[in-house]
Amino acid sequence: MLIVVALGITWILDGLEVTIIGSLAPSLQRGDTLGLSADGIGFASSSYVAGAVLGALVFGWMTDQLGRKQIFFLTLALYVVGVGASALSWNLTSFAVARFLTGMGIGGEYSAINSAIDELVPARLRGRVDVMVNGTFWAGAAFGAIGSVWLLNSAIIPVWLAWRVAFALGALLGVAVLFLRTFVPESPRWLMTHRRVEEANAIVSHVESHCVEPEGGWGQKLPTVLIYPAGVFSPAEMIRIMVQRYRGRSLYVLVLMISQAFLYNAVFFTYGMVLTKYHGVSPRAVGWYILPLAIGNLFGPLILARWFDTWGRRRMIGLSYAISGVLMMAVAYAMGVHALTAASQTLSWCCIFFFASAAASSAYLTASELFPLEMRAFAIAVFYAVGTLFGGVAAPVIFGHLIGTGRLSLLVMGYVVAAILMLIASAVAWIWGVDAENRSLEEVAPPLSEYYAREEERAV
Repeated sequence: MLIVVALGITWILDGLEVTIIGSLAPSLQRGDTLGLSADGIGFASSSYVAGAVLGALVFGWMTDQLGRKQIFFLTLALYVVGVGASALSWNLTSFAVARFLTGMGIGGEYSAINSAIDELVPARLRGRVDVMVNGTFWAGAAFGAIGSVWLLNSAIIPVWLAWRVAFALGALLGVAVLFLRTFVPESPRWLMTHRRVEEANAIVSHVESHCVEPEGGWGQKLPTVLIYPAGVFSPAEMIRIMVQRYRGRSLYVLVLMISQAFLYNAVFFTYGMVLTKYHGVSPRAVGWYILPLAIGNLFGPLILARWFDTWGRRRMIGLSYAISGVLMMAVAYAMGVHALTAASQTLSWCCIFFFASAAASSAYLTASELFPLEMRAFAIAVFYAVGTLFGGVAAPVIFGHLIGTGRLSLLVMGYVVAAILMLIASAVAWIWGVDAENRSLEEVAPPLSEYYAREEERAV
Protein backbone atom coordinates (compact mmCIF):
# COMPACT_ATOMS: atom_id res chain seq x y z
CA MET A 1 0.00 0.00 0.00
CA LEU A 2 2.84 2.40 0.84
CA ILE A 3 4.39 1.78 -2.58
CA VAL A 4 1.10 2.49 -4.35
CA VAL A 5 0.53 5.71 -2.38
CA ALA A 6 4.10 6.98 -2.72
CA LEU A 7 4.17 6.38 -6.47
CA GLY A 8 0.54 6.96 -7.39
CA ILE A 9 0.38 10.45 -5.89
CA THR A 10 2.04 11.69 -9.10
CA TRP A 11 -1.35 11.66 -10.82
CA ILE A 12 -2.90 13.63 -7.98
CA LEU A 13 -0.20 16.27 -8.47
CA ASP A 14 -0.82 16.35 -12.24
CA GLY A 15 -4.58 16.70 -11.77
CA LEU A 16 -3.98 19.44 -9.22
CA GLU A 17 -1.71 21.33 -11.61
CA VAL A 18 -4.05 21.13 -14.61
CA THR A 19 -7.11 22.23 -12.61
CA ILE A 20 -5.34 24.98 -10.68
CA ILE A 21 -3.93 26.67 -13.76
CA GLY A 22 -7.33 26.53 -15.48
CA SER A 23 -9.16 27.91 -12.47
CA LEU A 24 -6.58 30.61 -11.71
CA ALA A 25 -6.32 31.85 -15.30
CA PRO A 26 -8.76 34.77 -14.82
CA SER A 27 -6.93 35.87 -11.65
CA LEU A 28 -3.56 35.84 -13.40
CA GLN A 29 -4.89 38.45 -15.84
CA ARG A 30 -5.46 40.98 -13.06
CA GLY A 31 -3.14 43.94 -12.76
CA ASP A 32 -2.29 43.14 -9.13
CA THR A 33 -1.09 39.62 -10.04
CA LEU A 34 0.94 38.83 -13.17
CA GLY A 35 -1.24 40.87 -15.52
CA LEU A 36 -1.13 38.21 -18.24
CA SER A 37 -3.10 38.51 -21.47
CA ALA A 38 -5.23 35.66 -22.84
CA ASP A 39 -2.39 34.86 -25.23
CA GLY A 40 0.01 34.85 -22.27
CA ILE A 41 -2.15 32.32 -20.43
CA GLY A 42 -2.18 30.15 -23.54
CA PHE A 43 1.61 30.45 -23.89
CA ALA A 44 2.15 29.41 -20.27
CA SER A 45 -0.19 26.43 -20.71
CA SER A 46 1.63 25.43 -23.89
CA SER A 47 4.93 25.68 -22.01
CA TYR A 48 3.62 23.16 -19.48
CA VAL A 49 2.56 20.77 -22.28
CA ALA A 50 5.90 21.18 -24.08
CA GLY A 51 7.77 20.49 -20.84
CA ALA A 52 5.67 17.38 -20.20
CA VAL A 53 6.42 16.00 -23.66
CA LEU A 54 10.16 16.69 -23.45
CA GLY A 55 10.35 15.42 -19.87
CA ALA A 56 8.57 12.20 -20.80
CA LEU A 57 10.97 11.45 -23.65
CA VAL A 58 14.20 12.42 -21.85
CA PHE A 59 13.42 10.85 -18.50
CA GLY A 60 11.68 7.87 -20.11
CA TRP A 61 14.95 6.90 -21.80
CA MET A 62 16.94 7.61 -18.62
CA THR A 63 14.56 5.42 -16.59
CA ASP A 64 15.42 2.40 -18.69
CA GLN A 65 19.15 3.14 -18.44
CA LEU A 66 19.58 4.30 -14.83
CA GLY A 67 16.71 2.62 -13.01
CA ARG A 68 13.20 3.49 -11.86
CA LYS A 69 14.02 4.75 -8.36
CA GLN A 70 16.69 7.29 -9.29
CA ILE A 71 14.48 8.89 -11.91
CA PHE A 72 11.27 9.13 -9.90
CA PHE A 73 13.24 10.99 -7.22
CA LEU A 74 14.78 13.31 -9.83
CA THR A 75 11.51 14.04 -11.64
CA LEU A 76 9.60 14.75 -8.42
CA ALA A 77 12.38 17.08 -7.29
CA LEU A 78 12.14 18.89 -10.62
CA TYR A 79 8.38 19.21 -10.14
CA VAL A 80 8.92 20.76 -6.68
CA VAL A 81 11.38 23.27 -8.15
CA GLY A 82 9.04 24.12 -11.03
CA VAL A 83 5.87 24.60 -8.99
CA GLY A 84 7.80 26.50 -6.32
CA ALA A 85 9.19 28.80 -9.00
CA SER A 86 5.63 29.26 -10.32
CA ALA A 87 4.65 30.68 -6.93
CA LEU A 88 7.56 33.15 -7.09
CA SER A 89 7.08 34.26 -10.73
CA TRP A 90 7.05 37.99 -11.48
CA ASN A 91 6.24 38.16 -15.22
CA LEU A 92 5.19 36.04 -18.20
CA THR A 93 8.71 34.81 -19.01
CA SER A 94 9.51 33.63 -15.49
CA PHE A 95 6.06 32.02 -15.18
CA ALA A 96 6.37 30.20 -18.54
CA VAL A 97 9.84 28.87 -17.61
CA ALA A 98 8.50 27.68 -14.25
CA ARG A 99 5.55 25.94 -15.94
CA PHE A 100 7.94 24.30 -18.42
CA LEU A 101 10.03 22.87 -15.55
CA THR A 102 6.87 21.70 -13.77
CA GLY A 103 5.71 19.97 -16.94
CA MET A 104 9.11 18.27 -17.39
CA GLY A 105 8.87 16.84 -13.89
CA ILE A 106 5.32 15.55 -14.35
CA GLY A 107 6.03 14.17 -17.83
CA GLY A 108 9.08 12.31 -16.57
CA GLU A 109 7.08 10.89 -13.68
CA TYR A 110 4.64 9.08 -15.96
CA SER A 111 7.28 6.73 -17.40
CA ALA A 112 9.16 6.00 -14.18
CA ILE A 113 6.06 5.50 -12.04
CA ASN A 114 4.05 3.35 -14.46
CA SER A 115 7.10 1.14 -15.00
CA ALA A 116 7.79 0.78 -11.29
CA ILE A 117 4.18 0.03 -10.34
CA ASP A 118 3.72 -2.66 -12.97
CA GLU A 119 7.05 -4.28 -12.10
CA LEU A 120 6.35 -4.35 -8.34
CA VAL A 121 2.68 -5.40 -8.33
CA PRO A 122 1.67 -9.11 -8.70
CA ALA A 123 0.20 -10.11 -12.06
CA ARG A 124 -3.20 -10.98 -10.56
CA LEU A 125 -3.57 -7.39 -9.25
CA ARG A 126 -1.62 -5.42 -11.83
CA GLY A 127 -4.59 -4.33 -13.92
CA ARG A 128 -6.76 -2.99 -11.12
CA VAL A 129 -3.88 -1.27 -9.32
CA ASP A 130 -2.62 0.43 -12.48
CA VAL A 131 -6.11 1.57 -13.55
CA MET A 132 -6.96 2.84 -10.06
CA VAL A 133 -3.65 4.67 -9.64
CA ASN A 134 -3.94 6.38 -13.02
CA GLY A 135 -7.50 7.36 -12.13
CA THR A 136 -6.33 9.26 -9.04
CA PHE A 137 -5.45 12.12 -11.40
CA TRP A 138 -9.04 13.17 -10.78
CA ALA A 139 -8.63 13.28 -7.03
CA GLY A 140 -6.08 16.01 -7.70
CA ALA A 141 -8.49 17.70 -10.08
CA ALA A 142 -11.21 17.66 -7.41
CA PHE A 143 -8.85 19.12 -4.82
CA GLY A 144 -7.79 21.75 -7.33
CA ALA A 145 -11.38 22.71 -8.11
CA ILE A 146 -12.32 23.03 -4.44
CA GLY A 147 -9.10 24.81 -3.54
CA SER A 148 -9.34 27.31 -6.37
CA VAL A 149 -12.94 28.21 -5.51
CA TRP A 150 -12.05 28.67 -1.84
CA LEU A 151 -8.89 30.67 -2.51
CA LEU A 152 -10.52 32.96 -5.04
CA ASN A 153 -13.54 33.63 -2.83
CA SER A 154 -11.82 33.73 0.54
CA ALA A 155 -11.88 36.92 2.57
CA ILE A 156 -8.79 35.75 4.45
CA ILE A 157 -6.31 35.63 1.56
CA PRO A 158 -6.37 38.48 -0.99
CA VAL A 159 -6.45 37.50 -4.68
CA TRP A 160 -3.00 38.98 -5.36
CA LEU A 161 -1.57 36.43 -2.90
CA ALA A 162 -4.00 33.51 -3.35
CA TRP A 163 -2.52 32.29 -6.63
CA ARG A 164 0.96 32.15 -5.09
CA VAL A 165 -0.37 30.18 -2.12
CA ALA A 166 -2.00 27.67 -4.48
CA PHE A 167 1.29 26.87 -6.21
CA ALA A 168 3.25 26.90 -2.95
CA LEU A 169 0.94 24.26 -1.48
CA GLY A 170 1.71 22.03 -4.47
CA ALA A 171 5.43 22.36 -3.77
CA LEU A 172 4.95 21.47 -0.09
CA LEU A 173 2.95 18.38 -1.06
CA GLY A 174 5.76 17.35 -3.42
CA VAL A 175 8.34 17.63 -0.63
CA ALA A 176 6.22 15.37 1.59
CA VAL A 177 6.01 12.79 -1.19
CA LEU A 178 9.81 12.85 -1.61
CA PHE A 179 10.03 11.55 1.95
CA LEU A 180 7.51 8.78 1.28
CA ARG A 181 9.48 7.58 -1.72
CA THR A 182 12.53 6.75 0.37
CA PHE A 183 10.62 3.60 1.34
CA VAL A 184 10.01 2.48 -2.26
CA PRO A 185 12.51 -0.11 -3.57
CA GLU A 186 14.09 -0.31 -6.99
CA SER A 187 12.45 -2.69 -9.47
CA PRO A 188 13.96 -6.20 -8.96
CA ARG A 189 13.34 -6.84 -12.64
CA TRP A 190 15.49 -3.86 -13.64
CA LEU A 191 18.21 -4.86 -11.14
CA MET A 192 18.35 -8.40 -12.56
CA THR A 193 19.05 -7.16 -16.07
CA HIS A 194 21.85 -4.92 -14.78
CA ARG A 195 23.84 -7.65 -12.94
CA ARG A 196 22.61 -6.58 -9.49
CA VAL A 197 21.15 -9.97 -8.60
CA GLU A 198 21.90 -9.83 -4.86
CA GLU A 199 20.03 -6.53 -4.49
CA ALA A 200 17.07 -7.91 -6.42
CA ASN A 201 16.92 -11.05 -4.25
CA ALA A 202 17.15 -8.96 -1.07
CA ILE A 203 14.20 -6.78 -2.15
CA VAL A 204 12.07 -9.80 -3.07
CA SER A 205 12.89 -11.50 0.25
CA HIS A 206 11.99 -8.33 2.16
CA VAL A 207 8.65 -8.07 0.34
CA GLU A 208 7.86 -11.74 0.93
CA SER A 209 8.60 -11.35 4.65
CA HIS A 210 5.67 -8.92 4.87
CA CYS A 211 3.26 -11.15 2.93
CA VAL A 212 1.12 -14.11 3.92
CA GLU A 213 2.68 -17.39 2.85
CA PRO A 214 0.94 -18.56 -0.35
CA GLU A 215 -0.96 -21.80 -0.59
CA GLY A 216 1.63 -24.49 -1.23
CA GLY A 217 4.40 -22.61 0.62
CA TRP A 218 7.31 -20.50 -0.60
CA GLY A 219 9.12 -23.54 -1.95
CA GLN A 220 6.54 -24.39 -4.63
CA LYS A 221 7.76 -24.49 -8.21
CA LEU A 222 6.89 -21.39 -10.18
CA PRO A 223 7.21 -20.44 -13.87
CA THR A 224 10.66 -19.10 -14.69
CA VAL A 225 12.07 -16.82 -17.36
CA LEU A 226 15.66 -16.58 -18.56
CA ILE A 227 17.01 -13.04 -18.14
CA TYR A 228 20.35 -11.87 -19.51
CA PRO A 229 22.22 -8.69 -18.54
CA ALA A 230 20.76 -5.89 -20.66
CA GLY A 231 22.69 -3.87 -23.16
CA VAL A 232 22.26 -0.17 -23.72
CA PHE A 233 19.59 0.68 -26.28
CA SER A 234 19.51 4.13 -27.85
CA PRO A 235 16.18 5.93 -28.43
CA ALA A 236 16.57 5.30 -32.18
CA GLU A 237 17.05 1.56 -31.59
CA MET A 238 14.02 1.36 -29.33
CA ILE A 239 11.84 3.20 -31.83
CA ARG A 240 13.06 0.82 -34.55
CA ILE A 241 12.09 -2.16 -32.35
CA MET A 242 8.66 -0.64 -31.73
CA VAL A 243 8.10 -0.07 -35.44
CA GLN A 244 9.44 -3.43 -36.63
CA ARG A 245 8.98 -6.11 -33.95
CA TYR A 246 6.02 -4.50 -32.17
CA ARG A 247 4.32 -2.64 -35.01
CA GLY A 248 0.84 -4.00 -34.28
CA ARG A 249 1.06 -3.31 -30.56
CA SER A 250 2.43 0.18 -31.20
CA LEU A 251 -0.45 1.08 -33.50
CA TYR A 252 -2.91 -0.39 -30.98
CA VAL A 253 -1.59 1.73 -28.11
CA LEU A 254 -1.43 4.84 -30.31
CA VAL A 255 -5.11 4.48 -31.18
CA LEU A 256 -6.04 4.12 -27.50
CA MET A 257 -3.90 7.07 -26.43
CA ILE A 258 -4.91 9.50 -29.17
CA SER A 259 -8.65 8.80 -28.98
CA GLN A 260 -8.90 9.26 -25.20
CA ALA A 261 -6.62 12.32 -25.25
CA PHE A 262 -8.71 13.98 -27.95
CA LEU A 263 -11.97 13.30 -26.09
CA TYR A 264 -10.66 14.58 -22.78
CA ASN A 265 -9.02 17.72 -24.04
CA ALA A 266 -11.94 18.49 -26.35
CA VAL A 267 -14.18 18.73 -23.28
CA PHE A 268 -11.99 19.87 -20.40
CA PHE A 269 -9.99 22.60 -22.10
CA THR A 270 -13.15 24.23 -23.40
CA TYR A 271 -15.81 23.36 -20.82
CA GLY A 272 -15.45 26.69 -19.03
CA MET A 273 -16.09 28.53 -22.30
CA VAL A 274 -19.09 26.31 -23.08
CA LEU A 275 -20.59 27.03 -19.65
CA THR A 276 -20.10 30.79 -19.87
CA LYS A 277 -20.98 31.18 -23.56
CA TYR A 278 -23.94 28.84 -23.97
CA HIS A 279 -25.31 28.51 -20.42
CA GLY A 280 -24.56 31.92 -18.89
CA VAL A 281 -22.52 30.55 -15.96
CA SER A 282 -20.36 33.06 -14.06
CA PRO A 283 -16.59 32.51 -14.52
CA ARG A 284 -16.18 32.46 -10.72
CA ALA A 285 -18.58 29.50 -10.48
CA VAL A 286 -16.96 27.32 -13.15
CA GLY A 287 -15.04 25.37 -10.49
CA TRP A 288 -18.29 24.07 -9.00
CA TYR A 289 -19.17 22.49 -12.37
CA ILE A 290 -15.71 20.98 -12.81
CA LEU A 291 -15.86 19.37 -9.36
CA PRO A 292 -18.62 16.80 -10.18
CA LEU A 293 -16.81 15.92 -13.42
CA ALA A 294 -13.65 15.23 -11.44
CA ILE A 295 -15.61 13.05 -8.98
CA GLY A 296 -17.18 11.05 -11.81
CA ASN A 297 -13.76 10.55 -13.38
CA LEU A 298 -12.34 9.39 -10.05
CA PHE A 299 -15.04 6.85 -9.20
CA GLY A 300 -15.06 5.25 -12.67
CA PRO A 301 -11.62 3.60 -12.38
CA LEU A 302 -12.07 2.86 -8.67
CA ILE A 303 -15.28 0.91 -9.30
CA LEU A 304 -14.45 -0.69 -12.65
CA ALA A 305 -10.76 -1.51 -12.05
CA ARG A 306 -11.20 -5.03 -10.66
CA TRP A 307 -12.93 -6.19 -13.85
CA PHE A 308 -9.76 -5.55 -15.86
CA ASP A 309 -8.19 -8.48 -14.00
CA THR A 310 -11.25 -10.73 -13.68
CA TRP A 311 -13.18 -10.19 -16.90
CA GLY A 312 -10.10 -9.36 -18.92
CA ARG A 313 -8.29 -6.52 -20.67
CA ARG A 314 -9.80 -6.92 -24.13
CA ARG A 315 -13.41 -6.96 -22.93
CA MET A 316 -13.07 -4.10 -20.45
CA ILE A 317 -11.02 -1.84 -22.72
CA GLY A 318 -13.36 -2.44 -25.64
CA LEU A 319 -16.47 -1.84 -23.53
CA SER A 320 -15.22 1.27 -21.72
CA TYR A 321 -14.26 2.93 -25.01
CA ALA A 322 -17.50 1.85 -26.70
CA ILE A 323 -19.81 3.07 -23.90
CA SER A 324 -17.95 6.39 -23.77
CA GLY A 325 -18.34 6.85 -27.53
CA VAL A 326 -22.06 5.97 -27.58
CA LEU A 327 -22.84 8.29 -24.64
CA MET A 328 -20.82 11.06 -26.29
CA MET A 329 -22.96 10.70 -29.41
CA ALA A 330 -26.13 10.99 -27.31
CA VAL A 331 -24.88 14.10 -25.50
CA ALA A 332 -23.83 15.72 -28.78
CA TYR A 333 -27.33 15.16 -30.15
CA ALA A 334 -28.94 16.61 -26.99
CA MET A 335 -26.71 19.68 -27.28
CA GLY A 336 -27.65 20.09 -30.91
CA VAL A 337 -31.37 20.24 -30.11
CA HIS A 338 -30.80 22.58 -27.12
CA ALA A 339 -32.08 20.01 -24.64
CA LEU A 340 -29.36 20.55 -22.01
CA THR A 341 -28.91 23.08 -19.22
CA ALA A 342 -25.62 23.73 -17.39
CA ALA A 343 -26.62 21.23 -14.70
CA SER A 344 -27.86 18.49 -17.05
CA GLN A 345 -24.85 18.87 -19.33
CA THR A 346 -22.52 18.50 -16.36
CA LEU A 347 -24.42 15.39 -15.26
CA SER A 348 -24.14 14.01 -18.80
CA TRP A 349 -20.36 14.58 -18.83
CA CYS A 350 -20.15 12.80 -15.46
CA CYS A 351 -21.80 9.71 -16.96
CA ILE A 352 -19.50 9.74 -19.98
CA PHE A 353 -16.29 10.20 -18.03
CA PHE A 354 -17.19 7.55 -15.48
CA PHE A 355 -16.37 5.11 -18.29
CA ALA A 356 -13.94 7.28 -20.25
CA SER A 357 -11.69 7.66 -17.21
CA ALA A 358 -11.34 3.88 -16.93
CA ALA A 359 -10.67 3.78 -20.68
CA ALA A 360 -7.93 6.42 -20.42
CA SER A 361 -6.32 4.64 -17.47
CA SER A 362 -6.35 1.37 -19.38
CA ALA A 363 -4.47 3.04 -22.24
CA TYR A 364 -1.53 3.71 -19.89
CA LEU A 365 -1.81 0.18 -18.50
CA THR A 366 -1.62 -1.21 -22.04
CA ALA A 367 1.40 0.90 -22.94
CA SER A 368 3.31 -0.39 -19.91
CA GLU A 369 2.41 -4.07 -20.35
CA LEU A 370 2.98 -4.72 -24.04
CA PHE A 371 6.67 -3.86 -24.37
CA PRO A 372 9.85 -5.48 -22.99
CA LEU A 373 11.50 -4.54 -19.71
CA GLU A 374 14.51 -2.83 -21.30
CA MET A 375 12.36 -0.30 -23.18
CA ARG A 376 9.17 -0.21 -21.08
CA ALA A 377 9.64 3.31 -19.70
CA PHE A 378 10.66 4.76 -23.06
CA ALA A 379 7.66 3.17 -24.78
CA ILE A 380 5.33 4.71 -22.20
CA ALA A 381 7.06 8.05 -22.78
CA VAL A 382 6.62 7.92 -26.56
CA PHE A 383 2.91 7.14 -26.37
CA TYR A 384 2.33 9.69 -23.62
CA ALA A 385 4.13 12.33 -25.70
CA VAL A 386 2.11 11.58 -28.83
CA GLY A 387 -1.17 11.54 -26.91
CA THR A 388 -0.29 14.77 -25.10
CA LEU A 389 0.71 16.54 -28.30
CA PHE A 390 -2.40 15.41 -30.14
CA GLY A 391 -4.83 15.97 -27.30
CA GLY A 392 -3.11 18.85 -25.54
CA VAL A 393 -2.40 20.85 -28.68
CA ALA A 394 -4.77 19.82 -31.45
CA ALA A 395 -8.03 19.40 -29.51
CA PRO A 396 -7.97 22.73 -27.61
CA VAL A 397 -7.09 24.64 -30.78
CA ILE A 398 -9.82 22.95 -32.82
CA PHE A 399 -12.54 23.26 -30.21
CA GLY A 400 -11.51 26.76 -29.21
CA HIS A 401 -11.99 27.78 -32.85
CA LEU A 402 -15.34 25.98 -33.07
CA ILE A 403 -16.61 27.79 -29.96
CA GLY A 404 -15.26 31.07 -31.31
CA THR A 405 -17.43 30.76 -34.42
CA GLY A 406 -20.51 30.96 -32.20
CA ARG A 407 -22.17 28.15 -34.15
CA LEU A 408 -23.32 25.38 -31.81
CA SER A 409 -23.77 22.98 -34.73
CA LEU A 410 -20.02 23.05 -35.46
CA LEU A 411 -19.17 22.36 -31.83
CA VAL A 412 -21.59 19.43 -31.84
CA MET A 413 -19.90 18.01 -34.93
CA GLY A 414 -16.57 18.25 -33.14
CA TYR A 415 -17.96 16.21 -30.27
CA VAL A 416 -19.29 13.65 -32.76
CA VAL A 417 -15.76 13.26 -34.17
CA ALA A 418 -14.46 12.65 -30.63
CA ALA A 419 -17.15 9.98 -30.16
CA ILE A 420 -16.23 8.28 -33.44
CA LEU A 421 -12.57 8.11 -32.41
CA MET A 422 -13.58 6.35 -29.18
CA LEU A 423 -15.71 3.85 -31.11
CA ILE A 424 -12.83 3.15 -33.49
CA ALA A 425 -10.56 2.54 -30.49
CA SER A 426 -13.13 0.12 -29.07
CA ALA A 427 -13.19 -1.88 -32.32
CA VAL A 428 -9.38 -1.95 -32.41
CA ALA A 429 -9.29 -3.23 -28.82
CA TRP A 430 -11.74 -6.05 -29.55
CA ILE A 431 -9.82 -7.14 -32.65
CA TRP A 432 -6.14 -6.53 -31.79
CA GLY A 433 -6.18 -6.32 -27.99
CA VAL A 434 -3.84 -8.49 -25.94
CA ASP A 435 -5.16 -10.68 -23.10
CA ALA A 436 -2.52 -9.66 -20.54
CA GLU A 437 -4.56 -10.31 -17.40
CA ASN A 438 -2.99 -12.65 -14.81
CA ARG A 439 0.13 -13.09 -16.95
CA SER A 440 3.62 -12.01 -15.95
CA LEU A 441 5.12 -9.06 -17.80
CA GLU A 442 7.83 -11.34 -19.21
CA GLU A 443 5.19 -13.69 -20.60
CA VAL A 444 3.36 -10.81 -22.30
CA ALA A 445 6.60 -9.28 -23.68
CA PRO A 446 9.82 -11.33 -23.27
CA PRO A 447 12.94 -9.28 -22.37
CA LEU A 448 14.96 -7.98 -25.31
CA SER A 449 18.09 -9.38 -23.69
CA GLU A 450 16.64 -12.90 -24.02
CA TYR A 451 15.86 -12.36 -27.70
CA TYR A 452 19.32 -11.00 -28.59
CA ALA A 453 21.13 -13.63 -26.50
CA ARG A 454 19.36 -16.40 -28.39
CA GLU A 455 20.16 -14.70 -31.69
CA GLU A 456 23.83 -14.70 -30.73
CA GLU A 457 23.64 -18.40 -29.74
CA ARG A 458 22.12 -19.26 -33.12
CA ALA A 459 24.85 -17.30 -34.89
CA VAL A 460 27.56 -19.24 -33.01
